[in-house]
Amino acid sequence: MILAVIESFVLNFVLLLVCVINIRNGAVGGVHYYEQPVKDRVVELGLITEKQIKRNHTVSGLFFMLVLLIAAPLMVFCVNGADTFFDGFIQLTIMYLLCGLFDRVFIDWYWVGHTKAWLIPGTEDLMPYIHKKTWLTKIIGTVIGYPLFAALISWIFTLIQK
Repeated sequence: MILAVIESFVLNFVLLLVCVINIRNGAVGGVHYYEQPVKDRVVELGLITEKQIKRNHTVSGLFFMLVLLIAAPLMVFCVNGADTFFDGFIQLTIMYLLCGLFDRVFIDWYWVGHTKAWLIPGTEDLMPYIHKKTWLTKIIGTVIGYPLFAALISWIFTLIQK
């Protein structure tokens, strides 16, 4: 279990790195994470196109999903030696929940909500970028969805091992 906690820091770092890469040339590069009115405004301002937003969303989403679908289970089943559904499920749930909470608390609440790193000029009137209802929905989705996701991935990797 300790390894799963340590490995969750790897996932957190990857998530942080994906965000940093997205906003390396300004917060507009990460606008695909924002609410629709902000996306509409930056397109209207000519800062980015809908096509670029979709591409950025797809690229960063695919990369992080590959980490969650392949790297995390490989850490659990190959590095940590999980050999049962339950062992894999518990370790993946720990990793996914810690990563999800890092995303919701550090990235969404603190970094996006309380720093200027994600500020897009011309959209200040649309702040906060992540509304309380959206944030709470994401928290509930994390707490419910990630254990279900961990169960599915653990089941698949347990079948592969046999």
